[in-house]
Amino acid sequence: MRAAARWTQAHLTAHRPAAVLTVLATAGITISLLLATALFAYATDPWQRAFTQSSGAHVWIHTQGGAAAGSLAGLDEVRATSGPFRTVRTTASLQPGDAKATLELRGAAKRPATAAPQIVAGRWLAAGADAGTTKGIVLDSSVARAMWAKPGDTIVLSGFPSHLRVVGVADTAEVTFRAGESPGVAWVLPETLDASDAGRDQHGRTIGLQLGDPADTDYVVQRAVTQLGADQITDVSTWRQAKAEAEGDNQLLGRLLGLFGLGALLAAALAVGGAISTRIRGHLRDISILKAIGFTPGQVVRMFVALHLGLALLGVALGALLTQVVGTLVPGRIGEAMALWRQLPGHAWLTLVISGGVLAFIGSATCLAAWRAGRVPPVPVARAAAATGGRASALTRRALGLRVPPALVLGWRGAFHRPLRSSAAVARLAVPLLLITIALGAWTTLDRFTSHPENVGLSAALTARSDTLGDRELRQLLASQRQLTAYPGAEVQALVPGQTGTITLRGLGTDARPYPGAVVEGRAAHGPDEAVAGQGLLDLLDARVGDWVRMTVAGRPHVLHIVGRSIETTDGGRVVSTTLDTLREGDTGSGAPEALHPPRPDFYQLVLHPGANPDAVRDALSKASAGRLEVREIPNPADQLSAVRAVSVGLIAVLILIGLVELATTVGAGVRDRSRDLLALRAVGLTPRQITAVIVSATAFITLAAGLAGTALGVLASQWLINLQGRTSGWGTGIAQRPDLGILLLVIALAVTVAATAAVLPAARAARRRLADSATDLL
Repeated sequence: MRAAARWTQAHLTAHRPAAVLTVLATAGITISLLLATALFAYATDPWQRAFTQSSGAHVWIHTQGGAAAGSLAGLDEVRATSGPFRTVRTTASLQPGDAKATLELRGAAKRPATAAPQIVAGRWLAAGADAGTTKGIVLDSSVARAMWAKPGDTIVLSGFPSHLRVVGVADTAEVTFRAGESPGVAWVLPETLDASDAGRDQHGRTIGLQLGDPADTDYVVQRAVTQLGADQITDVSTWRQAKAEAEGDNQLLGRLLGLFGLGALLAAALAVGGAISTRIRGHLRDISILKAIGFTPGQVVRMFVALHLGLALLGVALGALLTQVVGTLVPGRIGEAMALWRQLPGHAWLTLVISGGVLAFIGSATCLAAWRAGRVPPVPVARAAAATGGRASALTRRALGLRVPPALVLGWRGAFHRPLRSSAAVARLAVPLLLITIALGAWTTLDRFTSHPENVGLSAALTARSDTLGDRELRQLLASQRQLTAYPGAEVQALVPGQTGTITLRGLGTDARPYPGAVVEGRAAHGPDEAVAGQGLLDLLDARVGDWVRMTVAGRPHVLHIVGRSIETTDGGRVVSTTLDTLREGDTGSGAPEALHPPRPDFYQLVLHPGANPDAVRDALSKASAGRLEVREIPNPADQLSAVRAVSVGLIAVLILIGLVELATTVGAGVRDRSRDLLALRAVGLTPRQITAVIVSATAFITLAAGLAGTALGVLASQWLINLQGRTSGWGTGIAQRPDLGILLLVIALAVTVAATAAVLPAARAARRRLADSATDLL
């Protein structure tokens, strides 16, 4: 044991930089995997916690005011219900003229037992205190955040004669509020609801259905539509939609961290295994001496395994400690995710499992490499007896004939004259470069969303609507602004075939001035009954470009020809877009009453001209309309994924550490192999400087090959992974953006430069060794 400990100490002293890099790389991998797990928990557990605590409903059915929504409680699959509640659609703002949020007001005499709102601030409604002159309202937390409302504030609701006071804010497990997409939920007393003077089309009923088996969700929706009638149902939302929205971009961030964490773990295992194998080849004589003085093969294997497992254990412990201590201090969603994860019951054992998994994976690679050390014979074999190479290749001879510097020719031959060993070195070094290229691809795709949003389905930067301006006056106001082009639009919720869910049917632009959407397959919609659809809708209907699809809006059928696929970043891609003329023709052709299809657009999408600032345009419109125009900025997914950039930087740093570990191995192997050729190289007349150039160029050639292979495969992998994420999220393929060629060439150049620089000093030392020292390496 004492001899093994002394050998381990001497080994660490001789390879101190490589040992430090191994520890840091292992710590970085552990941090990445722990953060990925925390983000996954952050993405799903808040919704799951709210659903469990509130005894949530799996299906929410929104109907016309006269529908018998309460009859759905008799369905066999329904275990409990929340409501039905009488509802009124209205808009709310903190002050007159402020930005408005669409609300679905529910009249509730008491707090429901099923799908019970969880009060997070303030209190629930009280019949005595909240039915007087100043009536009370409880807001869903998502709409309260959007309005910057808190208990004690008063809000203005359209259609109500007096202001309402916010008495509470509550969490729910329903679909959250999104401006211009889904309304927020609020609760008032039934007598407060009676004070509304909204039209009949704004009144309705809502019922939540809690199922015995969540898998019956689609079937229950189908039965509800059959029982009530498609013309009575205005909207349907399910627990799956609510959960998907709650997960949102945190899940994507968790997937990115998990992918790179596992990739880095593979790269680290390959690097550690390669390092051990290279050190074994460089210490065959020392291992033979150890066996000659009495070490058994098992002791030698255990010695190498213990050494590198100790380094891995130190790295894992350092990574876990930093994650626990510093993780909650990181600003943004990563810090919030760590704070939440530490409160979950499975936090402790998950940390142990992940840390143990990293240690076991690296340990398995260590064992495979150390096993070779146990097979080294106790008597060293003369290496000169084995053929180390054959005749020079035709390429080598031709290069010498063209007067290429001998150092480059011999360096090329030294790098690749052993194909298997060279291929292994190139593959190990290419893995971190491949992952770095994927990270750069994710970064470039986010930059595309920011710098060229029109290419990813975000042509309009702002949306405008007004409840007080007439359409003609509004069009004149927008036309007076030279920095934008306004396109009229409207959105309705439609039921798709099978009646198991709702999709968004959107009319944008007119036949004369079509909206400039991003069509990545097929063509834009121009003629009557033509439309483009998002990937989520095509997947939902199992349709393709060129198919005809049927949907119903409040009982009115719409049959549209899908002529193209567009990138849709909202509603999970379950969006079909046509022109406003086609949307209105479908309403008029059905003979529906005028109240159901207002002649004016619901909103205007504002496409800004190059160089226009969204904030300046919004301020100008608000000033020109005297506060009567509501202008909102259309959310860009890249804004919610800003943490990806910081994560990418951290992951690239971890991968660079792993690359340096492998680079140290490559440099060491090159120096050792060329040291055995010093006698021959000096015999043919090479100076120490030329011998140094041979060793450096061999390392540079291996790094160049790894850089070319890693970046090429990384570009292909990043395109595939990003488009796969786009397809599974409903956005669709076509969003991936490959890194610029100049960036890729810079990565390769930096890798080669670092490799050559790292090899200079060891190569110079080897070139100046005494010939007697070099002769001993033949054994």
